[in-house]
Amino acid sequence: MPAFDDYLIVSQFPEQPVERMAVAFRGWPDAGDAASATVNYLLTTLGAVKFAEIDPEEFFNFAQERPRSTRSKDGKRHLQWPANEFYLWPGAETVPPAVFYLGTEPHLRWRTFSSLVADVARRCGVKSVVHIGALLDAVPHTRPVKFSGTSSNRKVQAAFDTGNIRTSNYQGPSGITLPVSESLAAKGISYTSLWGHVAHYLHATPNFRVSLGLARNLSDMLQLPINLTKLSAMADAFDREVEKVIAEDEQLGKYITTLEGRYDATIESAEMPNPADLVQELERFLRAERRGGAGN
Repeated sequence: MPAFDDYLIVSQFPEQPVERMAVAFRGWPDAGDAASATVNYLLTTLGAVKFAEIDPEEFFNFAQERPRSTRSKDGKRHLQWPANEFYLWPGAETVPPAVFYLGTEPHLRWRTFSSLVADVARRCGVKSVVHIGALLDAVPHTRPVKFSGTSSNRKVQAAFDTGNIRTSNYQGPSGITLPVSESLAAKGISYTSLWGHVAHYLHATPNFRVSLGLARNLSDMLQLPINLTKLSAMADAFDREVEKVIAEDEQLGKYITTLEGRYDATIESAEMPNPADLVQELERFLRAERRGGAGN
């Protein structure tokens, strides 16, 4: 069986232990690209430096997740493969360092992949990991962003409970995040997962409004000195574009009004959305929209 290092491309592991790590995956756990946009913003703002990446060869079906072709200014073509990268932020005077991982949910060998991510965390000296994700939900974008989450750390879970961040009762198909959490737990690393809920009728990406909420929560949990002014402006611009679309679509506006009433009436519910129910809800909306369009 190959060693984990056979799957890694490493420049240099951190010289000193780094106890905190943030994780996000593109793909299924990243509705509206909200989670990956959050980590990208933090990496850029903090100036974190990549120190390792996972070789995608053993974990991806490239006919399904095709590498992207790019062309440089000098006319040369390059391939961009599915990225799974680890970054180090060295910290500030009063703030300890942090490791960041931004990856793409793999197609193959999930147990090996999850153990690999956990092994990198262990070798960095990580003691706690915070995963951020985003999911589609029947929530109106006109209400404050809804969050759900859970943590193996009792203090964090208590803070979630008092902060109205509900624990999910969802049962069904899983993404890569659960195998990763189990692999981390097996190595004695605490794990927290925080999810932002994305209005399922919004197709524009990235959803910077949800990203802003995730960034605020993640910054608080990891005590990161992040200036969110630019991300806040991007969220405001996102909202303005959404309102323009809604103003031009009477049927969508009516649907959102109905959704607002339903959401306000069930705001105390701790239930996560059933994916099948969401699909049926969206199909009903689309059928109604097509009928309305046919009569215009």
